[in-house]
Order: sequence, then C-alpha cells, then structure tokens
Amino acid sequence: MSKKYEVLRQVIEERRTVRRYTDAPVPEEDVRRILDAARYAPSSGNEQPWKFLVVRDRKRINELRDVAVRTTLDYCRTKLGMSAEQAEEQQKTQTEYVTGCLSAPVLVAILVDKEAKWASYSRHDGALAAANLMLAARALGYGTIYGTDGVPEAAVRKVFSIPERYEFVILTPIGVPEDWPKAPERKDLESFLVYERFE
Repeated sequence: MSKKYEVLRQVIEERRTVRRYTDAPVPEEDVRRILDAARYAPSSGNEQPWKFLVVRDRKRINELRDVAVRTTLDYCRTKLGMSAEQAEEQQKTQTEYVTGCLSAPVLVAILVDKEAKWASYSRHDGALAAANLMLAARALGYGTIYGTDGVPEAAVRKVFSIPERYEFVILTPIGVPEDWPKAPERKDLESFLVYERFE
C-alpha cells in the first residue's frame, strides 16, 4: 500500500465533527495552509467560484452567537408555531450548540459566486472546498464542523454583511477541540456497494 494513501487514510479516519473548542490560538500561517488546501478542490470548468470569509474578531463572533440565538427563537415561534415554553426550550438547546461551535478562535464561511459562469454547479464546488478544508485542518491538529444551518444563514449574512452575490455553503469553526470526539460506528463498505446496475 502506498505511503501517501496510508497518511491520507489516517487523516480521513481521524477527522471529527467538533462542537466545543479551547481558546488556543490558530496561527495565521495554519489558517492560510488550510485555505490553500481548500482552493485546490476541483470545480466546474475550473471556475474556482469560492470566497473564504475568515473571522477572528471575538466581538463579531459573539454578536453572531447572539443574533443566531434570537433568529432561532423567532423561527420557532413564527414559522414552527411553538408555544413560548417550547421555543424557550429550543432556544436553550440552540444557545448551547451555538456557544460551543463559536468558541473556536477562527470561523470560516465558505461562499460561492452566484455570477460564476457555471454557477449552477458552484454549490457542489463549495462542498468540495469544504471537504479539503476540513481534512487539512485535521492534518494540522484542528477540529471543524460542516455547519449548514446550526448557525442560521440569515444571522451569518447579517453580522458579516455578505453581499447577495454570494451563496452561503457552510460556516465552520477552526480550533483546538476541548476533546476529540470518539469515532462513530461506520457501516460496512459492502452495504454501500452496487455493481453494474440495480436489479
């Protein structure tokens, strides 16, 4: 077996979704290495439609936390029709989740350009960049999360003034985990495989 494959496989197997972080700093050099790996993801027509919004300002991150929690409470009350008691319970859960995720010293929002030539594929390109980012972060000893709606997009857009031109793909923290989560059980490879055609 190739040595490169063994190293890559180890990084893939050790990547975890991390929901709580220490306040240990992430050096700028590491952030740039992680984002450099992200930009090497494949993209339709080699369009490379990404924008990586990097946030380190703790005041802005705390503002995002507050707006995210309020947005969730409003959504639960108005869109889901929850009672005040149910909405408050959901808000507690959301506050815990958001506070944990946003405890990292760095946030990165992966965005894609809706005006790109192959814009109908750009969301896929963004997901591929996110995968590279997460693996590069793990290789350097950092945790991440593929956050699509745990922190509502509306809150991310509002706090960071994201132009309408850019489609939101994910928001991920980057930081040293409080603890590395244990590896979850994985289904056997055979359960995913279909050869030649479905019968």
